[in-house]
Amino acid sequence: MHEGFLVYNGFRYLKVATFLCVVAIALYAWDVPPDEPNGGTWLGYGLGGIGAGLIVWLMWFGMRKRKYGTIGKLQGWLSAHVYLGASLIIIATLHTGFQFGWNLHTLAYGLMMVVIGSGFFGIYAYARYPQLMTQNRRDETADDIYNEIGELDRECRQVASDLPDEVVSLVLASCSETRIGGSVIRQLSGTDPNCATARAFDKVREMAASAAVEHGTNMRKLVTLLAMKATHLRTMRREVQLKALMEIWLYFHVPLSFALLAALVGHILSVFYYW
Repeated sequence: MHEGFLVYNGFRYLKVATFLCVVAIALYAWDVPPDEPNGGTWLGYGLGGIGAGLIVWLMWFGMRKRKYGTIGKLQGWLSAHVYLGASLIIIATLHTGFQFGWNLHTLAYGLMMVVIGSGFFGIYAYARYPQLMTQNRRDETADDIYNEIGELDRECRQVASDLPDEVVSLVLASCSETRIGGSVIRQLSGTDPNCATARAFDKVREMAASAAVEHGTNMRKLVTLLAMKATHLRTMRREVQLKALMEIWLYFHVPLSFALLAALVGHILSVFYYW
């Protein structure tokens, strides 16, 4: 999907965005305003109008994208969203005439750059992380691994049933208290410092070194089972981490887009007020 929208229809929208940027740069180089270049010249208003129109259209895409009927149409609009959004870096910068200050106009420009930056991260995330997730699972599905964890829990309980009560308690805690995911921070970290399975593995391995002869075989088998479960848990926590990284950017991109829209409206109203 990510490769499809980036190269959609022979890079159609990359060519459109490049054309817009080249024309904007040529006009900026040709124009010689009475004062310094700024957003208040005829070129500044023209570039500002184009930039504002693009921003509104890009946000409209965000609201409409779930209603597109076919993948091809979605890819086309997404390609336009990416490349025309990136063109705002040139168009909006030339609109400002490189005049910045502590004002609403610069705030709108700064928000726009942050929104574009978060969009670039989103492109990278959707291009890179699905591949990493497949490699992480070694071509197994997440459901397969969860089923294997459940089977390992069953085997651990069975092996521990003939072992001392302390071992049984550790195994039961491993089965009932192990968590995958959790808070946003926990998901993004991909770890669980209080993992009940890791705790059980460390303790059982220590106990196995001095276990009674009649328990030795089962203790070693239990250590092996817990080690396998710990490996599966690391795999699934990495899976959750990558999914969280794929989604977290939207929690910045979307709210910041609305903040940008508000700043843009304020910017336009202030321009007309002082005109």
